[in-house]
Amino acid sequence: MTATTPAQPTATTPRGGVRPRTGRAAVVLAAGHDAASRELLTRPLGDATVVELAVANVRRVVDASRIVVVVSPDDPTVRELLGEDVVYVEQAEPLGTGDAVLAAREAIASVLGPGADDPVLVAYADTPLLRSESLLGLLTRHTLTRADLSLLSAVVDDPDGYGRVVRAEGEITAILESSEVDGTAAEPLTEINVGAYVAAPSLLFGELERMVTGGEHRLTELARRVIGAGKRIASYRIVDVDEVRGINTPDELAQAADIVLKRLFVPRKNTDTKIVFGTGGWRAVIGEGYTLANVRRLCQAIANETIRRGLDGKGVVIGGDRRFLSRESAVAAAEVFAGNNIAVTLLPDDVPTPLVTFAAPYLGAAYGIIVTSSHNPPEWNGMKVFRQDGSLPLDDETDRYQDEANALSVDDVITLDIDVARRAGVVVDRSLTDPYVDAIEEIIDVEAVRGSDLQVVVDPMYGTSQLTLGTILSDMRVRSEFIHATHNPLFGGVAPAPDLQRLSTLVTMIRQGGGRYDLGMATDGDSDRIGIVDETGEYISTNDLLLLLYWYLHEVRGERGGVVRNLATTHLLDRLAAHFGEESREVKVGFKHVTAGMAEIGAVLGGESSGGLTIRGWILGKDGIFACALVAEMLARTGKRISELRAMLYEITGRLYTLEAGVPATPEMRVEVPRRLEAQPLTHVGPYPVVSVSHLDGTKILLENDNWALLRFSGTEPVLRMFVEADTPEKAAELLEWLQGFVTAGV
Repeated sequence: MTATTPAQPTATTPRGGVRPRTGRAAVVLAAGHDAASRELLTRPLGDATVVELAVANVRRVVDASRIVVVVSPDDPTVRELLGEDVVYVEQAEPLGTGDAVLAAREAIASVLGPGADDPVLVAYADTPLLRSESLLGLLTRHTLTRADLSLLSAVVDDPDGYGRVVRAEGEITAILESSEVDGTAAEPLTEINVGAYVAAPSLLFGELERMVTGGEHRLTELARRVIGAGKRIASYRIVDVDEVRGINTPDELAQAADIVLKRLFVPRKNTDTKIVFGTGGWRAVIGEGYTLANVRRLCQAIANETIRRGLDGKGVVIGGDRRFLSRESAVAAAEVFAGNNIAVTLLPDDVPTPLVTFAAPYLGAAYGIIVTSSHNPPEWNGMKVFRQDGSLPLDDETDRYQDEANALSVDDVITLDIDVARRAGVVVDRSLTDPYVDAIEEIIDVEAVRGSDLQVVVDPMYGTSQLTLGTILSDMRVRSEFIHATHNPLFGGVAPAPDLQRLSTLVTMIRQGGGRYDLGMATDGDSDRIGIVDETGEYISTNDLLLLLYWYLHEVRGERGGVVRNLATTHLLDRLAAHFGEESREVKVGFKHVTAGMAEIGAVLGGESSGGLTIRGWILGKDGIFACALVAEMLARTGKRISELRAMLYEITGRLYTLEAGVPATPEMRVEVPRRLEAQPLTHVGPYPVVSVSHLDGTKILLENDNWALLRFSGTEPVLRMFVEADTPEKAAELLEWLQGFVTAGV
């Protein structure tokens, strides 16, 4: 473990206030009463060991430099596991837990400083299931109530073996051992003393010294003596009884392992306000990580990078979508760049992400920035950043942006009021809708579509495509009806992702249209993804759409070249490329990897199963608007319906069937799931032999005949995704069921 710099003491807490994190210390008992108990502390539990997890919880509420760990003199293992940023003392003889705490007396005095009487938390190394939130609740309650001693309690069904808490009018009046409970109480005594305490050092060590002198070495006696002395006792009650479990036997360790695994699948609110980039930019919940302050800090970091690279003279282009705070965020971003003497082209109203991708190289801007959270639910927002050529920055670049932004304070951000910036000409409002549409129509064969008499229904999902896509379809003389086109930042109450579950209205319109419609089109919230419904009302997966478009580009348009897909996308593309004698390339998830792969092999098409695609000669990013126009061209030039084209393609490639699912993912799962995969080398998935395993991005299990299964954590959402592709729908369902069973085993 990396040592941390000891924190400096802080000012005295105001009367009745909550002390800062540095204004406290902790004693963790890790000496054990025998070799067997000490060995249990070092056994694996989840992605760490018992003692590491227990101390990690204490580290979250007490600075490591103020944590004193009591160890056995003949056991170096705990020290090796925990590292040197905590303080160690030895319990010379295993006389009892009270004696162990007393052994930390001088060390606590040293870490707190002369005369300090800040609260000391006493915890155990064999209670790793105790949450840090409970420890913080105990410390906070102790300070706010000005108690002499505070303890953790819990109400359990089986209180045997624990001290029972007795209350009168809510106040703790006694703690009884199990043998002292006579069963005559009006109500069963089911509230127990869990055993973690907080007290000032003077009381804690003074009382323990008197106990030890009198021959009492049990820490559990401390609370009884304090109550007997008439001092004030406070408590913090645990409501999750799993936290109460200690680990004193191998069976209890096995039960704890199941609890740890179960916790991995409990969604946790992300209250971390740091800026973190995923595969598609920075995204966060509005009011948590996504704030105007963070927008400004991130833009300051990008402005700094722009100046360092000598690109400040090229300016930036900034736009926003229809989400809450998008317009305000675009203005805030413009003020930061203007404050750094970097010219801004500010796009008016709401715009599609592909338009900003196009705008960066069109204007020769250093960066293109759009405020969007793409297809995430409406409570999210974020930012995507594009380089001068319109490509997404790679991981090392976004790491620099986020690290610098997170290190900045509000005082480090330079801004210029938007009205002043506009008057000075540093910020210029300009629409680029016409140049973007014109550029698409230079590549799409608009004339070929005219006269085809196509009629389509378009669902922009309350997003940003209706102006640009509507203009293109009108220029093609395609008769189009738009639904869900109004400005609604709640997106009708669903995440604006163009998948089957969210396109029911589009599907119903086509099925009830009596053959009137040739096609249904959809784009996601920021218009960089596409969804297609054929003339029968059947949803067409992006896997099939990519197959159709690759065939069309290669065989009808005559554009030679390979194809690039991410690892979660159909292997039918590989089969079709092989049929053409062309190269296929698999890359990691993230469209930046797709476009990089296209450049490497000169591919004609690149795409991903989640709805994103682009072609050679167009922008270096996915574009749902362009994709919709290309599909219209394909239907017009071939004179065939989607269903007819699919049947023809399957004659060439055969069929593979894909399924996917996801479960909420916690940060701990990102460690635990790969660890379990490594601990159990795969030879079979069910009855099917494993050909190979790829760790390019997540874990992809390759089976015979282009069948495969993939486990991968999303880079944009807290989800563990599972994908499978197989020869039959039944086999695909079987593979997905196996993945789900593996992931949730023991839950």
